[in-house]
This record gives sequence, C-alpha cells and structure tokens, in this order.
Amino acid sequence: MLIAAPMSGSGKTTVARGLMSLLRRRGYRVQPMKCGPDYIDTKFHEAVCGRPSVNLDLFMSSPAHVSAIAEHYAATADICLIEGMMGLYDGYDRDCGSCYEIARLLDAPVLLVVDARSAAYSMAALLKGFVSFRPDFRLLGVVLNKVGSPRHAQMLREVCADVGVPCLGCLPRNAAIATQERYLGLDFSDGTMSGFVQLDTIADFMEQHLDLSFLELLLKGRSENVANAGKMPYCNRKTGYGRVAVARSPEAFSFIYQSTLDCLSDSEVVFFNPEADEPLPEGTDLLYLPGGYPEKHGEQLVKARRTRDSIRDYAAHGGKVIAECGGMMYLCSRILTDEGEWEMCGVLPYTVSARQADRHLSLGYRRWEMGGREYRGHEFHYSQFIGDKPSTAVTVWNARGEEVDCPIIRIGNVLASYTHWYWGETGMFEF
Repeated sequence: MLIAAPMSGSGKTTVARGLMSLLRRRGYRVQPMKCGPDYIDTKFHEAVCGRPSVNLDLFMSSPAHVSAIAEHYAATADICLIEGMMGLYDGYDRDCGSCYEIARLLDAPVLLVVDARSAAYSMAALLKGFVSFRPDFRLLGVVLNKVGSPRHAQMLREVCADVGVPCLGCLPRNAAIATQERYLGLDFSDGTMSGFVQLDTIADFMEQHLDLSFLELLLKGRSENVANAGKMPYCNRKTGYGRVAVARSPEAFSFIYQSTLDCLSDSEVVFFNPEADEPLPEGTDLLYLPGGYPEKHGEQLVKARRTRDSIRDYAAHGGKVIAECGGMMYLCSRILTDEGEWEMCGVLPYTVSARQADRHLSLGYRRWEMGGREYRGHEFHYSQFIGDKPSTAVTVWNARGEEVDCPIIRIGNVLASYTHWYWGETGMFEF
C-alpha cells in the first residue's frame, strides 16, 4: 500500500509510522519503503518495523530496478507500506517519477492522506480532482487529518460520500504524535529518535480513529500479491572491492541507502566510527564516507586525530575513496560553523561553511557520466564552499537535462561530491 497526499505536510509520515506500528503490534511482518531519495524517513521506518527501509526512485533507477527491489524485499513480509513523497502527482518533470507512477508500476493501492484544517465542503472539489485527474490507479480511500471537532468530522464524511470516495478515518489534531523537523528534514538526533519510538501511543491513536477493515482486505490478498516475490534479480551489478571500510555514526555519517549496502554484499564491509579516534581498518580496499551532519560533530571529529591522520595517509598513498556530501565535507581542510572552525582530514584543499550566514539551499536530482557509464543521485544541502571552489571532472546535469553547478571532484583515487549517489543499480564507482 502506498501512502500519498495532495502535498507535503499533510501527514503522510504520521499515518505511515502509525500503521507500521499498529501492524507490528498485531504480529505482522511489515516491510517499509520510501518513494524518492529521502534517507531520513527510512530511519524512522526501520525504528518502527525492525527491518531496513528501501528507496523506490524512478529517476535514480529504472522501472525494472524499482520493481525488482520491491519484489525482493516483499518476499519476507506480510505487507509492504510505502511512504510517498511530496504530492501524489509531483515528480521530477510534471508527474514523471511521482508516487502516482510508482503506484501504477507496482499496482499498489493508494491511501490518500489529506490535511483537512479549515476546510468543509470545498474538500469535495479537491477530492474529486485528485481521483479523476489520473483515473488509472487504485484508490483505497482517504484519511482526513488534523480534523477540528466531531462536527467537522461528520461534515467531511458527508463530503466523501457525495464524491464517492471511501472515508477511512478522521484524525483529530494531536501535537503529541507530531515529529519535529530541522533544516534537512525530520529530526533524528538521539533524544528525538528515542522519543519517537513510543510506538504504543501512535498505534493506539490509529486504532481509535481509523476504519481498519481495509487493512484486513489487503492482508487477505498477501499470498497472491507476493507469489513471485524475490525471483527477480535485485542487484544487477555488485562491486567486489575486497574490504570496504564504511563510516557510520548516528548523525555525522548516517545517510546510507540500503541498496548501497546490498550492492556491496560480495565485499567484506567493515563499519567504523570516525568520532571514535581509531585508525582506518587495516587492509581497506575502498573507503566509503556517506553523508550526514559532520558539522554538528566538529569537536568530536577534531579530537579523533588518529582517524583523520590515517585517512589522509591512506588517500595520499593511492587509497580509493568515495565521499558523498557530509563525507566530502569531512575530507576537506576545514568546516566552519557558528560555534567554531573545525579542522578536518585535509585530503581535499577546500573549506566548507555551515554557518547560518552562508547557508544556501542546493537541491535536485543529478546525473553524470564517467568511464563510459552514467551515474545518478540527489543533492540536498545548505552548506557551501567558501573561498576556492573545486572544478568538476565531468559535466553534471539535473533531471531536465540542464547543466548544473555541482562539482564532481576527482583527485587521484578520491571521488567526492555534494551528491548522494544511488549505487543500487549501477554498483559503486570502479576506479
């Protein structure tokens, strides 16, 4: 089932994690998935469901790959809950790559979550438009969120009846179940994530306010829906690098797509925490530095001198390094924040500022070619280079084929960029 909405902020995440929690409590194996390139929502999914959440993205990968990954992960689940992105029809070019396209590709029924604040009979026009604009998908029904009163709920149910859309529940406003946000998305810092995992509260809320008969119908169809699951190849191109050292910490290095780890399944993956002041694992054949919030952990990273020195020495002697966004920032000479200036690895001779005064949003899909192959990913950051800016080794385009200023840095065996690359279909870059 795909949980979609007319626009961002309607309550998709609240409903998604609520249903995941409720189904887990009832003993079902729930496989979470996320439309689009988001790597934060998937953390919340995993915290609720106890299994990795995977990304389904029709720009970063092909329809065949999206189908394969969905079938692969559905094989061991009773139900797959897919959290949508933005609005139902919002894609990288009109509705291309949208939740609507993914729902059609996977033949997944759609639950539409609608923010009903300050709306009454005008909701009829909105609902009628959403279900008739593209009638070639399966709509389970609508959940009306942020409802003001029982009287308001009754008015909205009448609207649904008039336009012929099943009303599957009216959720009253409840600040206690909202998830806090910060400048790159949902807040998953230790305290907030701990508070988030109060699963019974949100499960009780969903059980009280939703008509759950639609879930029973979905679960009855499980054996038919996943009869062929797991038979399609998922990782078409694995990467055999020997020993791959992957930086991982709760915040500083944590933006890792599950498909990236899957494409490394024929390598020996060794996780290490750059904040722990331990040298790079011996025998490393590839160092992978994913994104995260290194700017929030500048003091700890500075104190971990042995780690930084070993990475600088590894790169200087021809070691292979792939660094994305926060990982690239860590390779630079310095990171500037409003709290201070933090010396980083010095592998790349650049300075990055995360100061409030220097912040500027850079956002969008990216693609580039190197070595006869095309790679795709997504850029999303506020920090910026200060002073000397790196030149790009190749031309980078956005989803519309327009050239963009997003340098792909190639120095020796170091490949770095602000882009978070999707390696699930291509395999990791081969030096």
